[in-house]
Amino acid sequence: TVLLWWEPFGRPRRLADCRRHYNISGCRLSADRSRFAEAQAVLFHHRDLARHGPGGLPRGSPPRPPRQRWVWMNFESPSHSPGLRGLSGLFNWTMSYRRDSDVFVPYGYLYAPPAPRPFVLPRKTRLVAWVISNWNEEHARVRYYRQLKEHLPIDVYGARGLALAEGGVVETVSAYKFYLAFENSQHTDYITEKLWRNAFSASAVPVVLGPHRANYERFIPPDSFIHVDDFPSPRLLATYLKFLDKNKPNYRRYFAWRKKYEVHVTSFWDEHFCKVCEAVRAAGNQIKIVQNLATWFES
Repeated sequence: TVLLWWEPFGRPRRLADCRRHYNISGCRLSADRSRFAEAQAVLFHHRDLARHGPGGLPRGSPPRPPRQRWVWMNFESPSHSPGLRGLSGLFNWTMSYRRDSDVFVPYGYLYAPPAPRPFVLPRKTRLVAWVISNWNEEHARVRYYRQLKEHLPIDVYGARGLALAEGGVVETVSAYKFYLAFENSQHTDYITEKLWRNAFSASAVPVVLGPHRANYERFIPPDSFIHVDDFPSPRLLATYLKFLDKNKPNYRRYFAWRKKYEVHVTSFWDEHFCKVCEAVRAAGNQIKIVQNLATWFES
């Protein structure tokens, strides 16, 4: 049994059948706190923990079972994770997008299917798209966009721009050659759905602003994306995108990896809960304590 102490962002949901959806057997998910004593793991979503404070954690009767694992779960970057201080020594495991988490669940990943399907590039009629809901003039991504748009047209969708097509982000972006996969902050392994869903699933070449290029290359081929750091200035990046726009063979090289790999976009939140259940079953009886949560996560 894996117990959700808070359902993420306080939104009740029907919990998945881990066996049926993810082929993970022997797992039971629950948000019923009366099952605390029988749970092998208890999940604590950081944003809800920050809202309620450490006083909202289980205490008193029944006592914490000796082999029960407390799992800290967070998929926001350190820049958007308040209240990390004071959480040392409370949790046994971490679960996040970071590869060195105890339970690593990235926003997406590439996998080699047994028999790759032929890749067909959608018809491209537009150049560069960007979808943004959280507009902050202090963010590096907004500052870079303002410089880049001086040199080439960029269609912006979301709170400050155009309305998305009826099919949503993927359908809208699929008409574009390039997508600005700009993260809201730059941290180790923080590579979100902006790359996996908004760009890759839409078959647009991602232009990324996030961690350094070598960090991206831990997860995706080096010729599958364009990094802003590859260019001394936004003007030179714009020049390169215009070059690719007019040179079809060079543009299509950014899709060569599609011959080997397909894209998996992680489903929030059921996939995460079931992954914890799978990890508990595989871990045995060894218990550890996360002593310096803030130091680790902010590194």
